[in-house]
Amino acid sequence: MAITSALVLFAVIWFMLLLIALPMRMKSQEEAGEIVPGTPASAPVDPKIGKKMMWVTVVTFVLWVPLVAFIVSGVLSIHDIDFYSRMGPGRE
Repeated sequence: MAITSALVLFAVIWFMLLLIALPMRMKSQEEAGEIVPGTPASAPVDPKIGKKMMWVTVVTFVLWVPLVAFIVSGVLSIHDIDFYSRMGPGRE
């Protein structure tokens, strides 16, 4: 696995986890009873984005390291999952 592939894998995992984490424990202005004029009632009061980004980075790293180790180890190759023999013998 090239360094670029590893970084792209990290970024994909990070953004997927960020999109999962953003709505968690979100309190809207309507729920808090403090609607700021000019904003929708569904706008968050305190989204804590920095804290969520830090935790997303930690969890991403915990998931990314074993995944990269598995890919680099070569335990499973593309030929192992080529069920219809479309790759042919010896082609990578």
